[in-house]
Amino acid sequence: MAVRAVRGAVQLERDEAGHMDERVSALLTAVLERNRFVADDLISVWFTATPDLHSDFPAAAARGLGIVDVPLICAQELDITGAMPRVVRVLAHVETSLSKAEISHVYLGATGALRKDIAQ
Repeated sequence: MAVRAVRGAVQLERDEAGHMDERVSALLTAVLERNRFVADDLISVWFTATPDLHSDFPAAAARGLGIVDVPLICAQELDITGAMPRVVRVLAHVETSLSKAEISHVYLGATGALRKDIAQ
């Protein structure tokens, strides 16, 4: 087994706690499913949110999915002029037998434009 990192992002339509939970849950579910990971494969997960998101912690969605014994942390994304608004990003560290090239990074919807080099 190796330690690998997987990236992802999702854009919210509005800053509401229920909507954030729904969209971040969809992102985490896609990251797990596309890579054939289970929660036990997770080592830690970093979430960032753009400065225009205030309604909830993105990590709350992970807890709602049953990811309860994995260290999670939330931080604010840099406030860059012209950056895509209402975006939650994730960086998850996992134990896996997948090679770096086999990892599926998940950018849902419009966020695919953020990392065209790795979005799948």
